[in-house]
Amino acid sequence: MSDSSGLYVVVLAGGISHERDVSLRSGRRVADALAAAGHRVVLRDPDAGLLPFLTDDRPDVVFPALHGSSGEDGSLLDLLASIGVPVVGSSGAAARRAWSKPVASSLLGAAGVAVPESIVLSHESFRELGASSVLKVVRSTLDGDLVVKPASGGSAQGVTIVTDTNDLPRAMVEAFTYADVAVVERRIVGTELAVTVVDTGAGPRALPAVEIEPTAGVYSFQARYNAGETTFYAPSRLDDDAVSTVSEAAVLAHRTLGLRDLSRVDFIVDAAGTPWFLEANVIPGLTETSLVPLAIAASGASPEELYGALVEAARTRTN
Repeated sequence: MSDSSGLYVVVLAGGISHERDVSLRSGRRVADALAAAGHRVVLRDPDAGLLPFLTDDRPDVVFPALHGSSGEDGSLLDLLASIGVPVVGSSGAAARRAWSKPVASSLLGAAGVAVPESIVLSHESFRELGASSVLKVVRSTLDGDLVVKPASGGSAQGVTIVTDTNDLPRAMVEAFTYADVAVVERRIVGTELAVTVVDTGAGPRALPAVEIEPTAGVYSFQARYNAGETTFYAPSRLDDDAVSTVSEAAVLAHRTLGLRDLSRVDFIVDAAGTPWFLEANVIPGLTETSLVPLAIAASGASPEELYGALVEAARTRTN
């Protein structure tokens, strides 16, 4: 339980997903920030002892920093809700809506946000219908360059930009390595932006958009987590009208998906100024090279202040 030095917070990091190492880095950063803000913090890996631990040594709040399926598919969030532990972040149901990129895109498209034209393919249908026949239909439907990606997951793992049709089969195999369902979508060319949305109790608001300029031209896994491979602009260099439009779209995405506390919504803004939705992250990266800390700094706040406010909002939440 909490004492005079602050709240007792358990930060969850690690897990068994492909993003374990990134999660551990995020968790350490969150734990350090909360400790600096005066809270008593325990950093835990989710394992067989986690639920008994949380039941027996009940914390004031749990702060998940679990990327990938370990934290973002909604399963653990449902279990934490079931044992009545206050949690920073979205509900399990909301996490599932965002975790599935096709579901999130469908919901956002219906809400009026621009989403790239796409085809969703399960690994099973890809095998049963024949790769060559399926890809022939894909190519006749989606012209120009394509993006192939797993239907769930983050950190750009399994994502391939296809400029040559001959590379499409390999891109599909890469995507299926990370998920049983793949998305093939028309590539949108423009400025890549990440918008952090926070809600500490007064309603969701967008922090300054972060512009992403990878040295190699593609914001790959390596470009995300290796210092020096990407240039970030926080705030972005886009004009005020474009930034206002993408910020409104990010808050709309956060609300439409039913997200809570903290999210990061990614867009490509084309030459006409239209923001195209890419994905929403319910537990975004919080490492030293991640986008959310850049947005926090650009807003004039600090991780200690914001994470502390999120923890307090979660502790006092009644639903």
